[in-house]
Amino acid sequence: MAVNPQGASEGDADRPGDGDHAPSAQPVHRDVPFVVDPRRSLVYRFARSLFVAIMQVWFRPRVRDRGNVPQTGAAILAPVHRSNLDFGFTPFVTRRKLFFMAKEELWKVGWFGRVLSSFGVFPVHRSGADRESVRRAEEVLRQGHLLVMFPEGSRKTGTQIGELMEGVAFLAARSGAPIVPIGIHRSDEAMPKGSYFPRPLGITVTVGEPIEIPPRGPGRRVARSQIHQLTATLRERLQAAYDDAAAR
Repeated sequence: MAVNPQGASEGDADRPGDGDHAPSAQPVHRDVPFVVDPRRSLVYRFARSLFVAIMQVWFRPRVRDRGNVPQTGAAILAPVHRSNLDFGFTPFVTRRKLFFMAKEELWKVGWFGRVLSSFGVFPVHRSGADRESVRRAEEVLRQGHLLVMFPEGSRKTGTQIGELMEGVAFLAARSGAPIVPIGIHRSDEAMPKGSYFPRPLGITVTVGEPIEIPPRGPGRRVARSQIHQLTATLRERLQAAYDDAAAR
């Protein structure tokens, strides 16, 4: 469900996107309002509780090391992405409110887009860097909340973590928010690509230790070398979390 903005520009990483290209059509979400609302309204709590209950009954998720998710302050939750179900297991790792990026096509249906926005979801344009989505993501982190991003971008197959998009590292370096890798095992078996209804399989989730971000001096730009190093570290930690979930 959640997707990444692109990485950093040549020389420094304070601008998202290498070789940005203007989209061929006006993105559908430019007029979609988004306000970072930390409140957990009665409707929000009811809907979340109902959703978690359904996921609990259907998949019986076992969560390991949920204490690695910070109790306060900003952080980026970075799960593996093997199934459309993956976003649905993130509420099991923390009681805190979560904010997500989602593909902008979901906002083509007006009422559904409004529902998503009310639950902390905001749209991203995927064909090239989307500076508005980056701005919104930075605002979520600046206000000290949890942002969910899939560093692999789209759904992948297999047990090995391949090359990652650099959006997670870019936002972490800019904001100073730690990155929390999350391994999710068997979601691809429960709902593989092309399937329309999930199978009731037991899912294991492992929360890795946060990747802390070195402080950035006032006025200093984020170096591309730091983005590369953070992305490489995240790839290793994400693989470890995935392997740990598979071994349980």
